[in-house]
Amino acid sequence: QVHRARLPDGRPVVLKVRRPGIESKVEADLRILAHVAQLVDSEIAEARRYQPLRVVDEFRRSLSRELDLAAEARNIERFERNFRDDPYVLIPHVYPQHTSSTMNVQERIDGISGEDREAIERAGLDTRLIARRGVDAVLKMILEDGFFHADPHPGNVIYLPGERIAMIDFGMAGRLSPERRSQIVDLLTGIARHDTEPILEVLLDWAGDESIDEDRLAADVGELVFDYADVPLKDLRVGSLIRRITGVVREHGIVLPSDLTLMMKALISLEGLGRRYDPEFRLV
Repeated sequence: QVHRARLPDGRPVVLKVRRPGIESKVEADLRILAHVAQLVDSEIAEARRYQPLRVVDEFRRSLSRELDLAAEARNIERFERNFRDDPYVLIPHVYPQHTSSTMNVQERIDGISGEDREAIERAGLDTRLIARRGVDAVLKMILEDGFFHADPHPGNVIYLPGERIAMIDFGMAGRLSPERRSQIVDLLTGIARHDTEPILEVLLDWAGDESIDEDRLAADVGELVFDYADVPLKDLRVGSLIRRITGVVREHGIVLPSDLTLMMKALISLEGLGRRYDPEFRLV
């Protein structure tokens, strides 16, 4: 639950509290999901390559992090440090003295919700510029900081005068190691240069100790690269590309590392956010 409030000194803040009783409801839902996943895994052979039990386990971890409002406050503090010198991106200040696992208090930012397209246009904001700045901010999080907002949809963005952008709701955040970031770059470079070798190396690395038919995987990667060979880089849809890559991965029983799942979710949301404000926007 989110409420407007004021500190004793009059400063406007947002008070975020965990809804009473929500933990037991979430736990009950997760038990049901785990039971369904077990049934799917045991009864539907073709669904096993999606590893439903692992999906539910990752969902459980993600929800547990979101329910811990002290963890969200720590996320906010880290994002605030990472964007301290950026004149166009505002991260709300969190007040740690009022923070616990069930509550956090953060600076209230008044602006235009990213969902209110009409208000954005009435304010005369340059929608193409705010799209570019918002996307630049999240790509910085992913590729430079290795710590990113995993749910950058319009409802989690506030626009301010001067085409400044404020981000809110940091309950879902992802982390990427330097090695993982390099793999993402290698993967995209392979697509752009029509080179199957770096893509194959990355996918085999993700497979770990799993037994993989490398010849068949190489053939599927070659087909993917061929399909994109005639697509100009500027016309490449990242969301479509991610769906193709995950399709190949699942077909070969490779389980994506959980940090990559969040990153791919963020990139798909990000591409949608950019195109919402600029029909010619290209995330690539």
